[in-house]
Amino acid sequence: MNDKQLVAIHAAKYVKDDMLVGLGTGSTANYFIEELARRQAEENLKVTTIASSNVSMIKAQNLGLNVISLQQVDAIDLYVDGADEITPDMTLLKGRGYDLVMEKLLARAARQFLVVADKSKLVDRIGTNYAIPIEVMPLAWKAAKRSIEALGGRGDLRANAAKDGLSISSHGSLVLDMVFDKSITESALNDLLNNTPGVVEHGIFIGLSSAILVADDGNIEEKWN
Repeated sequence: MNDKQLVAIHAAKYVKDDMLVGLGTGSTANYFIEELARRQAEENLKVTTIASSNVSMIKAQNLGLNVISLQQVDAIDLYVDGADEITPDMTLLKGRGYDLVMEKLLARAARQFLVVADKSKLVDRIGTNYAIPIEVMPLAWKAAKRSIEALGGRGDLRANAAKDGLSISSHGSLVLDMVFDKSITESALNDLLNNTPGVVEHGIFIGLSSAILVADDGNIEEKWN
């Protein structure tokens, strides 16, 4: 069992009967979905889920989990998802996929948000290993990019996997991958991007995680907020 699978199974232990659970997207989240389905089948766990992406929704449904829409509720009990980077103060970078809007909605709607990761995701500052994903309105991407460049950002629109077009988010947005100077703090950058016209959402998650569950060579460390 690898570390991603180990920490996902550990996180699934926090799911209790009759919970409404948000499902993340990605390799670690997939293990969590599989464990929920196993517990439902083998332990008669009663659970309802909301998926952060079409990919996770289809996987959950194929495994027999009940998936509903966020439009039907105003809060969820638990959200479990991975992150691309995690700082010591539990700030996250997410969004190397295409579901920033739904992921942040679930994180805010959750009474508890558990972040599952292996130690490779631990960094000193956001932006250490990856550019900051920023969803922008297609009709305003040039204006938004110019505003972000004025803040010191450097980057461009994200290409699709085939490199023959542009990446489109689940909500129809274009995605800018931008790099910023180390002198700009995560908090300042969060505020600046939130106030930039044309920006739909971005990958900096501040003050949203309840706990970080990190697997390292078979051991799991929990850090609670």
